Parts: sequence; C-alpha cells; structure tokens
Amino acid sequence: MKICSICHKISATEQDHLDCIQRRSIELEDENFKNEIPEKLNISKDSQALGVEVRAILEHLTKEKEES
Repeated sequence: MKICSICHKISATEQDHLDCIQRRSIELEDENFKNEIPEKLNISKDSQALGVEVRAILEHLTKEKEES
C-alpha cells in the first residue's frame, strides 16, 4: 500500500489513484486554456474595444478558482 501523492489518501496499488491523476490533468488543461484566452483574442492590445458583456465573460473565465 502507498499514499497517493495527489489526495494523500491510502492507495491499495503502488500508484496514485487514476481519478486523481485524471482530475489533475483536467485542472492543468483548464489553467492553460484560461491563460491563453487573452493571447488568442489579442486583449492585451486593446481591451476597451470589446463590448461590456464580452469583457465580463472573459473576466469570469479568467478568474482564479477559489479554493473552498
């Protein structure tokens, strides 16, 4: 038995839990996607040219996930 390095719970196998590995992978993909949004839309050049609604959506998408 081993302790999972992601969730720090006991693992019956000698590896991390598969669901923990998949969850970490998804979280990293989401983080990369959020970081690429401004680059893809060239927001850094002229963010005032976007509509208010679009800016609100992008701000919501790029906010860091609050940890509970």
